[in-house]
Formats: sequence, C-alpha cells, structure tokens
Amino acid sequence: MSEIKIPIASPIIGDEEIEEVVKVLKSGFIAQGPKVAEFEEKFAEFVGAKYGVATSSGTTALHVALLCCGIGEGDEVITTPFTFAATGNSILYTGARPKFVDIDPDTFNIDPDKIEEAINEKTKAIMPVQLYGQSADMDKINEIVKKHELYVIEDAAQAHGAIYKDKKVGTMGDMGCFSFYPTKNMTTSEGGMITTNNEELAEKARMFRAHGETKRYEHAVLGYNFRMTDVAAAIGIAQMKKIDEFNQKRINNATYLTNELEKIDGINPPKVLDGVKHVYHQYTIKIDKENRDDWVKFLNENGVGTGIHYPIPTYKQELYLELGYDEKLPETEKATSTVISLPIHPKVTEEDLTTIVKVLKEASNKFN
Repeated sequence: MSEIKIPIASPIIGDEEIEEVVKVLKSGFIAQGPKVAEFEEKFAEFVGAKYGVATSSGTTALHVALLCCGIGEGDEVITTPFTFAATGNSILYTGARPKFVDIDPDTFNIDPDKIEEAINEKTKAIMPVQLYGQSADMDKINEIVKKHELYVIEDAAQAHGAIYKDKKVGTMGDMGCFSFYPTKNMTTSEGGMITTNNEELAEKARMFRAHGETKRYEHAVLGYNFRMTDVAAAIGIAQMKKIDEFNQKRINNATYLTNELEKIDGINPPKVLDGVKHVYHQYTIKIDKENRDDWVKFLNENGVGTGIHYPIPTYKQELYLELGYDEKLPETEKATSTVISLPIHPKVTEEDLTTIVKVLKEASNKFN
C-alpha cells in the first residue's frame, strides 16, 4: 500500500507546550489545580462566555451539561445522527433518549426546519452539533427553543473559535461543550470544556465533574470523576496562544481548495452559511456519484490521507438498533455514502494543496 504523505490530521505540539508541562510536573501539583482554573478563565474569555468548566473529555462535557439541565430517565433530546458517537451516547448516559432529526444537505448540520415536528411532551433539550467547525443555524433553533421552553446544549467539539453572526460558538445556548482531543483545532491531549453564561449551571457542572462535591468530602449528588489535570491544562494554555493562527491557516487552506475544487466535475466543496465563520476542523466534500470508496482508495494510493466523517448514522449503529431505533433519514444517509474529508490542518503546505488538487482532478477524470 502506498505511503500516506499528506495525513488527514497532525497535532501541533511545540516547545511552549513542553515547557508548560515540565513546569507543572516540577511543581508537584499535577491533578486538577491552578492551571485548570487558569485555562478555564482563558478559554471562557476566548469564546466570550462568563464561565468555563474543564472536564476530562468532550464526551464528559456533554454528559455533565445534560445532567446540569436536569435531563434524565424518560426525557428526549433532539439532535443529529450525522456526528461522532459521543453526541448520542452522552444522552443515553443520563437515561434519556436521543431523537434524531435529518440534516441540511449543504452544511451537514441539523436541519432547523425539521426540528419542530420532532418535539413532543418528552422533549427537554436540543443538542445541535456545530459540525466540522461550522455553526448550525442558531437563530432558527433558538426561536424554536424559546417557543417550547427547551434547553440548548451546543455540541461544539469541532468548532473552537467558530462564529455565527458575531457570536462565538459555545455562547448561543444554555451550555456549550468543546473537545480537546489531539486532532481538534487545539488540544490538551485529552480534555473538554463547558462554557456558559449561567452561574448556577456552572456551579452544577463543577459539582457533577467532581463526585458531586459541594465542599471537601461533602457530596450532594451522584457525581463523577470527570476532572481535567493541570498537565492537560498546561498544554491547553500554550495552545490558546496559537488557536487563532491555527484557525486562520485552516481557513486559508480551505479557501484555496474550494476555489480549485469548484472547477472539478463531480465534486461539491463545503458550503458556508452567510454570516458564519467556519474554522474547518474538517474540510469535507461530497462526491456526486455513489462511488466514494473508489475516490478514497485512489487518493490514498496517491499519498493523500482521507477521512469519512461519518460512514454510519448513529441510529444504524448496533447499539441503537438494539435499542429499537428504526429511522431512515434520507439526507443523512446520502451524506454517509458520499462525503470525504481532506487534509486541511495547519501543517498542510502549499505544495500539499497543489498535490491534493492534482490527485482529485485525476480521480474526477477516472471516476466520472
């Protein structure tokens, strides 16, 4: 098999991150401590929220946020099935069930025009996923939420620094949840963050992430050990100084690719909503014909890494089939068979971009 010369993802860890981690290790305070508090403050300021609560992962951030909003047994949370498993699974962790709504074929985000018909007496919240680094249509979603008095929990795991009409993602609902997994736009190695403007929800989040503690050894509710370490936070603090630069490089790479791919038959580059800043955690194209696997094989054979985000709707995963899910959402299912994610990360060079375009032109000639 040919070597992948342009990988789909490549974390950027520099001397600054290493130095910050060494300082923490030498300090002797490596669990949750002052570095976590500093990182929470800096990240909340970055997105424009009053409060940040760090967690051990993006998944645990979602879980805690749902608990803070009182989501539990018998409840339903409306979300998208075209996402990573953590979105739906975090709802299941609480005893509630996800209610899946189809996607907008242009943005791959939840289609707000299909949300209202999914609302019933069990509905307690909407969890839009800000997929690939682009915000869902939050104005429409928040209109529905206000009308039906629901919570909004943004799954912003892929959208650090994304903007919707002058507001950063993570500030347009009751709570926003981010992931700092190594492939994200910024990383802490593993980790997550909840952002909110609601002091009560922030306090609940701090309680749930630390065994339900209100004071040392005083436990008010059943909580969890979902804390971030100071080691992880130290990496995050160093990455905060670079996130704008990282995002701009992704945007520049995406602009180049879109300008070139619009000229190639059989390829649909990503579409961006008006008034939105897309930060391109993934640069995901659609192929006209359902011969996506041929394109992927050809790209890989020619050194271009790819990803399929995502090949199976959540409701078709074995777990969900066993839970009785039997949906068929046409736009979601079309997307699962036609999407390809291309390298877009800050390490992608101009030469790499030229190669990606060249190989895609060859693929188009071969498979169209």
